[in-house]
Amino acid sequence: MNRSVNGDLWTVWQNSEEAVAHPGNPAAAGAGRSYRVGGRRARGFTLLELLVVVTIIGLLAAYVGPKYFSQLGKSEQGVAKAQVEAFARALDTYRLDVGHYPTTEEGLNALLTKPANAAKWNGPYLQKAVPLDPWGRAYVYRAPGANGDFDITSYGKDGQPGGTGDAADVSNQ
Repeated sequence: MNRSVNGDLWTVWQNSEEAVAHPGNPAAAGAGRSYRVGGRRARGFTLLELLVVVTIIGLLAAYVGPKYFSQLGKSEQGVAKAQVEAFARALDTYRLDVGHYPTTEEGLNALLTKPANAAKWNGPYLQKAVPLDPWGRAYVYRAPGANGDFDITSYGKDGQPGGTGDAADVSNQ
């Protein structure tokens, strides 16, 4: 390899024909996989090397993917629990003002609009409209509840009572 100074630029060149013509020359190593681009030697990747890299990426995705998606289900359950707790706090404030919890017929909308029988209503008790659960279904409100003054329930991912994992019910009880 020869180098010369041309102003502030270094010019590097290599005689490719000599490197290919003399296989014992260290500069000829890998000459079969090299090609010239714009006067410089460039090296490419073989199909086998590319397949190995793609296989490694596929194995990593197969390992990481299920862990990522299981966290997604846990976050939906967490959002539902947080919303149920926020409803419960708003309902407690409603009861302090009005003297009783909204009826099942009035539902959670009583936290936003004044029911006819709520003379001391001092709402709204929620800043925004009652949201749907993380799976796009309405929360189920019952007063009186099975285990207390009221029940707020989301039936989970499957929308059916009961279930486990992502399909487990989320309730204030």
